[in-house]
This record gives sequence, structure tokens and C-alpha cells, in this order.
Amino acid sequence: MWSQLPFGEKLKAELGSPRRVRRLSSSPRSRVWRAELSGTPVVVKQLVGGPEAAEGYAREAAALQLASRVDPPVVPKLLGVDPGERVLVLEHLDHQGPREDWVIDYAAALARLHAAPGAGAAGSLPTWSGPTQDDADSFLRLARTIDTAIPPGVRTELEGLVHRLTRTPGYALLHGDPCPGNDMHTSQGVRFIDFEQAALGNGIVELAYLRIGFPTCWCATAPTPALLDAAENAYRSTWRDTTGTEVPGDLADACAGWLLRGDALVQRAQRGTIDHLGEIPNRDWGWGTATARQRLAHRLRVVGQMTAESSELNELGRLAAAMRESTLTRWPELQPLPSQRP
Repeated sequence: MWSQLPFGEKLKAELGSPRRVRRLSSSPRSRVWRAELSGTPVVVKQLVGGPEAAEGYAREAAALQLASRVDPPVVPKLLGVDPGERVLVLEHLDHQGPREDWVIDYAAALARLHAAPGAGAAGSLPTWSGPTQDDADSFLRLARTIDTAIPPGVRTELEGLVHRLTRTPGYALLHGDPCPGNDMHTSQGVRFIDFEQAALGNGIVELAYLRIGFPTCWCATAPTPALLDAAENAYRSTWRDTTGTEVPGDLADACAGWLLRGDALVQRAQRGTIDHLGEIPNRDWGWGTATARQRLAHRLRVVGQMTAESSELNELGRLAAAMRESTLTRWPELQPLPSQRP
């Protein structure tokens, strides 16, 4: 019912009274409505769900304000806010079915989003957090559990990787969860929504989503090699045209970082609870379009291929390739990730 809409007097004074209110489906962390203000459709979003709601609201509001600098837009226009009720009033977007080559436009829009803030945005959002040494240790325990010999230099390489990802500077506006479904394909281009996990960091860690299989997403997807190359080229050329610089950071490092993160095998509510990599030998579990073992096998293949010629991660590449062979021997029924988004 429209009376449940959290649209207080402050918003009514600024924007008018809502009409034709309809509740929309959303995640457990939010309530979302479609409404009309003076005949114009809008979206009203309220963050809910305990202490995390306040942080998610603050991140989303800050990210939308930073991204509003981008022209043509890459986010819906933020029309009004009510911090006390954690409410955002947003431009309504008409979503169209993505084309088969959707990742190209997606990657170009992602580059423009990342380029939005600049160094002056420091402090407006939390800094992105990479994998830790505990993640690296868990990965090595998994290797031993599935009877894969660990090359002698791997531990040193992993220590260096964790250090580089932690220390890599960057003021890119990171979406935090740039999944298929958080991108709206409109007649005016791709717009991103749902910035509750937004952060500042190096954009390379989200460019890596395309190659590593969208690690934080229920819809794990592996674009074809031709589309993947075209999308990464679109990202790099758009970043170059927007900033006048080359994309900073190392894509192999970013992909290897996602391989180490067991929490990127489960949905958000389950993260930080147990060692998920450690669970892989005992059981498999489904999440969206793929199982945990499918996701792991894909990431191992990607990292094995990308680091084959790397002087800094050569031993990790050998280990990843051997671990993938072990996983396919143990679980020969594993299928590749789907190449198309659901």
C-alpha cells in the first residue's frame, strides 16, 4: 500500500506528494517503490536491515553524488534524500533487454564510473579492502587438502601479491558489486544502481570481474574470449579518453586476488562466517548460476593462464593450473560457467 511509503514531510515539501505508488521486488537489505511525482515516474529506495543499513545508505548516497559528475550519466539522477529514514528518491530508468555483446557497453560505462571522483574525493567513501594473508593461507591449505604440490616460491609470491593489492593507490569510484542486474541498459546507455558497497580504490579490481567470472555475484558469467577482449579494450580506451592516462594496476594481480577470497564463493549474508575455501573439499553448494566448485575451477584456469608469463606470480600460476587439474579429476562433472547472463 502506498501509505507504507516512507515519504516524509521534508521530501513532500521538496518534491511534492507521490501518486500511483507500487512496491517493487528488491533484496532483503532494501525496500523499493515505483511512484509518480507530478506525473514523472521515480524510484523510492529505503535501506533496511539493522546496523549495516546506515553504512549502506551513506555509501550509496555518497557514490551517487560523486557519479553525478559524469556526463553522459552512468547512474540514475538523485532527486532527494531523507537521511533520517535512509531514503533515496531516484530517477526512474526504463531498462531494456541487454544485447548479446552487452559487456562492451558495460565495460565502457564502468570505466567512466571509475573515473568520476579523482583524488579530491579521498575520505568521501571507505577504501577498498583486498585479500589478506589469512586468505592466502586458506588457499594454500586448500591446495594441500586436494593433494596438490606447492611450488617453493608460492608463499613469497602470495605475500607480495597481498602487499601490492593492499598498497595499490587509487581514487576510482568502485561500485562494490558491479553485477549483471546492477546495470540498467537504457536507450541513453548503461547506468549502474545499488551502491551500498561502494568504495574508493583501483578500478582494475572491478575490471577483473569480466575475466574472473563476476566473483561477488549470484550470476557468475564467463563471456566468450572475443567479447572479453573487446570489453577490456573498451574499458581501457574509455579510461584513456576520460582521464588522459593508462589504466593503473595489474589485471593478473587483480584476478589472483579474487581467487584467494573464499568469501567470494558465497552470497553477502554468509561472508565472514567460516573458511569457505576450506569447505570446498567437503561439499559443493549452489549460488545462482553456478556452484562453488565451478566458480573455483574457472578462477583457477584464469589465474593459471594469466600468470604463466608473469615474473611475480609464475609459481602461483603453476599452482593454480595444478589445482584446477586436481579439481577436475576429483569432480569430473564440473561444467564451465555460463557464457551468457541470465
